[in-house]
Amino acid sequence: MHNEKKSSRLAKEIAREAARFLETESNHNSLITVMRVELAPKNQRATVLLSVLPETEEEKALEFANRRAGAFRKFLGQAARMRRLPEISFALDRGEKNRQRIEELSHTQ
Repeated sequence: MHNEKKSSRLAKEIAREAARFLETESNHNSLITVMRVELAPKNQRATVLLSVLPETEEEKALEFANRRAGAFRKFLGQAARMRRLPEISFALDRGEKNRQRIEELSHTQ
């Protein structure tokens, strides 16, 4: 239970700092939103899941975020003062898009 709370707190902190980092570092050609953070067991790796608008900019935004993952990890270390920083990667959050598509399909039938 304690580890779950710790992981949840860590995920929220990483998400908050990722949003702050991306807001200052991005070129603002797209809207990049941090949806959530998934942590691997023992919090060794964190995947920051993003939503990007417009959708045509998704790949560029994802490439940018992953290129800046090392800089974000350094930023996170300074902002959060964590003893052990997880390895960071970024991915697109397909969950919300899939949910919307399922909802669209269910309304057309």
